[in-house]
Amino acid sequence: MQSAEALLEIIRERGRKRLPLERLYRCLFNPELYLVAYGRIYRNHGAMTPGSTAETVDGMCLAKIQAIIDALRSERYRWSPARRVYIKKKGATKSRRGLGLPTWSDKLLQEVMRLLLEAYYEPQFSDHSHGFRPGRGCHTALQEIYTGWRGTTWFVEGDIAQCFDRLDHQVLRSILAEKIHDNRFLRLVDGLLQVGYLEQWRYHATLSGSPQGGVISPILSNIYLDRLDKYIEAKLLPAYNRGARRAENPAYARIAHAIETARRNHRVEEVRQLRKQMQHMPSKDVNDPGFRRLRYIRYADDWALGLTGPKREAEQIKEEVGQFLRDELKLELSEAKTLITHGRTQAARFLGYEIVVLDNDSKHDRRGRRSINGQIGLKVPADVVHAKCRPYLHHGRPARIAGRMVDSDFSIVAQYQAEFRGIAEYYQLAFNRHRFRRLKYAMEVSLTKTLAQKYRTTVPKVYRRYRAALQTDLGPRKGLRVTVERGDGRPPLAAEWGGISLKRRIKVSRLDDQPRRVWNGDRTELLQRLLADVCELCGSRTDVEVHHIRHLKDLNVKGRPKRSTWARTMAARRRKTLVVCRGCHEDIHAGRPTGNSSRRTALESRVR
Repeated sequence: MQSAEALLEIIRERGRKRLPLERLYRCLFNPELYLVAYGRIYRNHGAMTPGSTAETVDGMCLAKIQAIIDALRSERYRWSPARRVYIKKKGATKSRRGLGLPTWSDKLLQEVMRLLLEAYYEPQFSDHSHGFRPGRGCHTALQEIYTGWRGTTWFVEGDIAQCFDRLDHQVLRSILAEKIHDNRFLRLVDGLLQVGYLEQWRYHATLSGSPQGGVISPILSNIYLDRLDKYIEAKLLPAYNRGARRAENPAYARIAHAIETARRNHRVEEVRQLRKQMQHMPSKDVNDPGFRRLRYIRYADDWALGLTGPKREAEQIKEEVGQFLRDELKLELSEAKTLITHGRTQAARFLGYEIVVLDNDSKHDRRGRRSINGQIGLKVPADVVHAKCRPYLHHGRPARIAGRMVDSDFSIVAQYQAEFRGIAEYYQLAFNRHRFRRLKYAMEVSLTKTLAQKYRTTVPKVYRRYRAALQTDLGPRKGLRVTVERGDGRPPLAAEWGGISLKRRIKVSRLDDQPRRVWNGDRTELLQRLLADVCELCGSRTDVEVHHIRHLKDLNVKGRPKRSTWARTMAARRRKTLVVCRGCHEDIHAGRPTGNSSRRTALESRVR
């Protein structure tokens, strides 16, 4: 059997050479791919969430992989309808977004298919696409705008209305069929798209769209919207990019000539006045008809175009993109969210940032010289700061959060720090990142009030108890620290509040948000334990599977025996997984003592 690494590299090489894929379906018979997929998705919180059946990652075993492969080999595998739930849309008050929850077997097979499709299509995707791709993300998209869109006049903020719900199945199949010459694989994708969903346990057919919540949905949407990327690169960018340089501004040239004449005649005051006048006008002709620049970026279904040119051309570009989406991809632009914004007088919104163009009047240095001319500025929107502060305020003032007082001091401090770090790091590219000082103040006061209320004490006493000097890259900073001592000579655990700099960072290194590879000699610890095929409680080699829990704190469930062997084992290892036999697994869920040798013998004899 070919290793997963070698198989994916072969597919990746065919993608680089733009060669078609044939007999892709038989790659689904490789057990190594399922181990890779399992190692990548078992950590997800959704792995413990049931779909339309009770099946979750708990109870995963090698026999389940073999059962999926056997069903695929005889083309008997049938997708299960996803369970539909609704989540609140970000920034919306009443509207909600539908989310499908597949069963665990479907998630595992979808991840295998995603690995194959990503290996093939990733080398062919456009460099202007940043959503759901390895090594790319929101920061890489924003950094491309910051470094390459200087001098932009008009921004076209694009949003596709209900993009993932309206993906046309026939269009998607035709796109896949151009490169994948394997009808069995295409039929498997068709079955996934058309399987339907259960809402309130009533079946609904899916006539269009990609299954949101499914593991394979992001790569399918990227394959679909890659057509938009290719259209803009092949048609619009060449048409609206012309001229090597702008023509000289005649008024600027006249002043420069006058300055030179005044300098030769030693008229110092006149030179000074002319220089001030020159600093407030562009050196190039901003209305040069022979010069145009158009830039493009896309993240999932959000895209943006930056035009250096007149507004009528920006409107024409918007119409052309909308026409292409309607005719070729059967999608519609959201009129409410697709906007044309003047960069020097308004702020465009993209990926939660405000994007502006800084001109001569926006900022000068202390000596009055021009310091910024057409540079892109990334800002934290004011409404974002207010929205992030709101959970920690009561009647406009920082207040305690009663729901957190039941947690340990370590957990409370760690949770506040993680929340602030996540917000501050996402907006690390903004030049007004210092606005989050208000958020930091609100969160710190809320944190200290929560601890004070928990111990019925005062905020100053909380500061005296937990105050510490935190070591950071910029030197020591004042903050709070909670330590938890551990035995066996291990260093204590520490949770800290503070020490996060709000200094702007421009350069973003290549993202590494993928779990480590898990095939061949680089398997994760869990896969090594599963392949050992030995129960870690009783030593049985019969019907070995993996017991999963969602959180380590779930080991301390009220009413469960405190001396459970399996719970002590998982707590000591600090692992959310335990490889056990079927008998021990049933005992765990039934609350019975585990590792019983007589029960193990009876089970093994029953199997024989």
